[in-house]
Amino acid sequence: MTARVLMVQGTASHVGKSVLVAALCRIFRQDGFWAAPFKSQNMSLNSYVTPDGLEIGRAQANQAQAAGVKPSVEMNPILLKPEADARSQVVVMGKPMRTAGAREYFDMHTHLWGVVTSALDRLRQQYEVVVIEGAGSPAEVNLRAREIVNMRVARYAESPVILASDIDRGGVFASLIGTLDLLEPEERALVKGLIVNKFRGDASLFDSGVSFLEERTGLPVLGVVPFFKDIHIPEEDGVYLQERRTDKPPAVLDIAVVRLPHISNFDDFDPLAREQGVRLRYVTSVKELGDPDAVIIPGTKTTMADLFWMRERGLESSIKRLAERGKAVIGICGGYQMLGRSLRDPLGVESPEREAEGMGLLPVDTGFTASKDTYRIDGEVMEGRGLFAKAKGLAFQGYEIHMGQSSRAGGEPAMRLKRGSARGEIVFDGCLDASGRVMGTYVHGLFQNPRLRRAILEQMAEWKGAALPPSADFEQDLEYDKLADWVRSSLKMDLIYKMTGLARAAI
Repeated sequence: MTARVLMVQGTASHVGKSVLVAALCRIFRQDGFWAAPFKSQNMSLNSYVTPDGLEIGRAQANQAQAAGVKPSVEMNPILLKPEADARSQVVVMGKPMRTAGAREYFDMHTHLWGVVTSALDRLRQQYEVVVIEGAGSPAEVNLRAREIVNMRVARYAESPVILASDIDRGGVFASLIGTLDLLEPEERALVKGLIVNKFRGDASLFDSGVSFLEERTGLPVLGVVPFFKDIHIPEEDGVYLQERRTDKPPAVLDIAVVRLPHISNFDDFDPLAREQGVRLRYVTSVKELGDPDAVIIPGTKTTMADLFWMRERGLESSIKRLAERGKAVIGICGGYQMLGRSLRDPLGVESPEREAEGMGLLPVDTGFTASKDTYRIDGEVMEGRGLFAKAKGLAFQGYEIHMGQSSRAGGEPAMRLKRGSARGEIVFDGCLDASGRVMGTYVHGLFQNPRLRRAILEQMAEWKGAALPPSADFEQDLEYDKLADWVRSSLKMDLIYKMTGLARAAI
């Protein structure tokens, strides 16, 4: 079996490619096809651990969930994780290969192209249709000779390409027509249709725009997809945090997440934002921090650099004062490392600095090593006090992605984890301080577990002498159905099936 292919490219980053691919994966699944996503090269600090312990971009894991299949490393063979000083960790087939600057990375393109094609070939042998996502724009002419994610992939797979643009940002006509104009003739020939994404208001008002685009480009506009607010699909792009509104009305609990310069896996906190009675804010200054009920220091790819950033901005001292006043402070992964007493990096793995003093809120010391731990985990809460007063014994699932190892010199381990398979290694994770209100853990996805999330939030509310409203029902899989219905109703799916060469099932 060699799968049919369909590729979604965009006129720029953050035009909605990842969400459109997720929607198409779910639509194909609903229509009876065995579908899978693919993105050859993803630059993101939001990552995910596959069932076999390999690291891929979070967006491809979400798309796999939309398709109803298990995520695999072939879906994202190259992941770039930005670090400080304009360098990135290069993760190849789920494992760190090296850290490189842009020029060094582009010099690797010949080797990496073989990785890309092999991964795509394997996917096409396993599925009926592979929905491919591009990155950024295919019209970056200075990168054309060395790119391995846009038109080179389309040419290799002989894939029809849908070009999407974001009308909400403005300039949709120039973006679509300018992108097409900058493509080489053989590349332009692969583009079979256009999508205008994130339209606000009455789509019929854009009828003349559709006519103009079709007459000017000779390509069909496959759909004008309306902007949505009430479909909850995880975002992978940090631009989302910059645009996210933080002016929700007053709530029972006010939770501030520090938006670190190299914040990673920020989708950890999406379930908190959906909780009734919870206001979740992303903050970058002492003024924005204010006086919340809880502070979360999230994961980061560069722990020391982001700790120094917090220190310079006065956020560290403000958070320590909040902790002294009994406010909850939670550190996830890199945030957990910051909460400790010391950070050591003798090999220069994470930073040019060899050591740094931590925030001192937890009796923990961290050393960085050259190897990365990536595990799916099953966990159990061990402690029954402080933040976990209502959570002792609760089971949960999540994953670990970290290059540091932390050792406790006091406090209590917060959780017991089983890594990997049914016979996986048992480890004790995290630390809870004497007050029980400062907690750190390496576990990502903690708040994705409804019972554990609710137990922690209810304990915070109890400390305030308040009560949370009932939790709203939420099922991520149903959100993909809502997304598919929303996008399907806006697209000319008959044309999309025709361009892929698939025989559409009767509906």
